[in-house]
Amino acid sequence: MRLGFLLPCITVLLVTGNVCKLAHNSSALPLSTSSRWIVDESGLRVKLACVNWVSHLEPVVVEGMGKQPLDTISKKIAAMGFNCVRLTWPLFLVTNDSLAGLTVRQSFQALGLMESIAAIQVNNPDLLNLTLNQAFKVVVSNLADNNIMVILDNHISKPGWCCSNFDGNGFFGDKYFDAEEWIKGLTKMATMFNGSPNVVGMSLRNELRGPKQGVTEWYRYMQRGAEAVHSANPNVLVILSGLSFDNDLGYLSKKPVELTFQGKLVFELHWYAFSDGQAWANGNPNQVCGRVAGNVMRRAGFLLDQGWPLFLSEFGLDQRGTNVNDNRYLGCMMGVAAELDLDWALWTLQGSYYIRQGVLAMDETYGLLTWDWSKPRNSGLLQRIQAIQSPFQGPGLSDLSPYSIIFHPSTGLCVLRTSLLGPIELGPCDESEVWSYTEQQTLTLKDKLLCLKADGTGKPARLGIICSDTQSKWEFISDSKMHLSTKMSSDGCSLCLDVDPDGISIITNPCRCLTNDQTCNPESQWFKMISSTRKTASKNSILRLPSRPEIWRFVRNRVLESSM
Repeated sequence: MRLGFLLPCITVLLVTGNVCKLAHNSSALPLSTSSRWIVDESGLRVKLACVNWVSHLEPVVVEGMGKQPLDTISKKIAAMGFNCVRLTWPLFLVTNDSLAGLTVRQSFQALGLMESIAAIQVNNPDLLNLTLNQAFKVVVSNLADNNIMVILDNHISKPGWCCSNFDGNGFFGDKYFDAEEWIKGLTKMATMFNGSPNVVGMSLRNELRGPKQGVTEWYRYMQRGAEAVHSANPNVLVILSGLSFDNDLGYLSKKPVELTFQGKLVFELHWYAFSDGQAWANGNPNQVCGRVAGNVMRRAGFLLDQGWPLFLSEFGLDQRGTNVNDNRYLGCMMGVAAELDLDWALWTLQGSYYIRQGVLAMDETYGLLTWDWSKPRNSGLLQRIQAIQSPFQGPGLSDLSPYSIIFHPSTGLCVLRTSLLGPIELGPCDESEVWSYTEQQTLTLKDKLLCLKADGTGKPARLGIICSDTQSKWEFISDSKMHLSTKMSSDGCSLCLDVDPDGISIITNPCRCLTNDQTCNPESQWFKMISSTRKTASKNSILRLPSRPEIWRFVRNRVLESSM
């Protein structure tokens, strides 16, 4: 049976103050795939902009029920611009009858978490006497009530914190990871939510890993798991993770999976700073970015070119802002995610846990919400990711021809102009200019008469009508390919596009941090050219040709300036 489900407008937080803007995004469910895109029933692109929400730890209850009412949390998720939740669950929830039959109260009592019971009694009293299965269903249903899609992620088998190479949950044949039990559990979960249209996908297993992992076994069991899920619930996307903590899908470049169904297969990838140890903190950010981004493309990004959707189902950082390794990684990751226009899920929603690794009420520094779940932990991160919450391109997005926008990953903003022939600055990407990068290495606006120019060190970058000089030619340099560089006609000095300390104005300065220096931060000079077809709300986006008097006034002013 084909089910329709309407996702009305969601609230997307904008970057200026507390101003909010509505982004209208409706999708007819279920979802399917069209080449590398996830699409709705009408064939229109649906971009998954998700947040992870944990329900796989020892209590087997979604985190936060003692902090805020369930509906309040769901509304916060929507208000922060997310259209889906990657909801984690342990296999034993549906394969271990003694566990699944416990009530929420009994589960917490067994763990000695009496304070959590009292807190849930205050915030979500209706959950306490439900079984763990029933409580899980209530969460999914409440997310549906708030127009939020759900991806069910089998995170682990035995409830607990994930992940290590030796926790018994890593790969088929491990102590807690019996392949037949796993197939049975996937089938039960898929069947359980067959009539829930907001459950749009199932991730078969999180972060396969450990000494037993192997490519041959990966194909054998992941293909069986995919077939089982699709047979039980043909509406959902079937999402396959890779080896080595979901960092490696490279073997698919030589041998694709073989399935009896089409139009439902998605692959997932995880990418954290710690995936590469302390490389970001100990190396030059440009060189590390170039190397790591190249590895990401070789291990997973190539799937997009092969015509498969790639879901970045976990990325995140310490939101206190004190982790240099995380901070440097995020700018590079944002550039790649925007350029590839990836579907993604941020790790993680929960600001704290009932119990994690034996610690009561542990604070989650990667958590989107504060310890008490009352507000965002880092509003700057929300502002930064809002640009990638909406799609840049894809089927049915608009009838516009592809154009380019200039994205600044450090702020999540894009390059705009303040006036017809004036300086440029950063602003919301949905108000971006329509840029074109020519064979002559000029960055021109849609009318081809105005181009980006440099005036000198520390001076504002601006638009001009004379586009044949060297300071109107730009190229992406450095290993990160995010330094936009030009040369001055007067002295041949190389300058790079930069963001002024005011955080908005765009100037040009000597290119910095290109190689070797491990202490330098290049992010103010990191820009990415993004292909887009989405409609822009800019008052300047429909460009008119400058009138002859305007051109002469501009030329006269430039002559006067140069003679001063």
